[in-house]
Amino acid sequence: MPDELKSEPSLPEAAALDDAMMRRALVAAREARDRGEIPVGAVVALGQRVLAVARVEREATQDPTAHAEILALRGAAAVLGSWRLTGCTLYSTLEPCPMCAGAAHAAQVSRLVYATSSPKSGYAGTLHNIPADPRLNHAFPVTGGVLETEAADLLRDFFRDKRRAKPPESAPKPCPETPKSTL
Repeated sequence: MPDELKSEPSLPEAAALDDAMMRRALVAAREARDRGEIPVGAVVALGQRVLAVARVEREATQDPTAHAEILALRGAAAVLGSWRLTGCTLYSTLEPCPMCAGAAHAAQVSRLVYATSSPKSGYAGTLHNIPADPRLNHAFPVTGGVLETEAADLLRDFFRDKRRAKPPESAPKPCPETPKSTL
């Protein structure tokens, strides 16, 4: 049957697909945690076809843009040979930050699904809502709360363990001053 004649999946089928894709994103998040990275994972899928799976790699690459969502969007674009990811769904274990929500908008994804909200940086409904901002040229639906407890527990445990392992803080070292001769 041609793609244009296929009907949308039923609600139970769509929920099962979201659950399966989020479970794959959680695997990537655990891989990030095991490498000392913040445990966030992402998947880009076209229907049931997984195009890309990624995890946070900021520490490993020392790249501030190496968020799971960005890496997954780049991977999916490479697979499709196009920056336009129309018809694709971005799954993330954490509500995207401004950069990642903006990248999803720029890639023209058709849908965003995330597990747990981000009260300090969420830009898919918490602090702002890039996917639904009427001033932008592309809007896409967002579903939050898919496997929320698993994702939230993973993040909470990671940061709790980080705080416990942290040595006592000493006085911060001042930044070196720029010599006046270079100004």
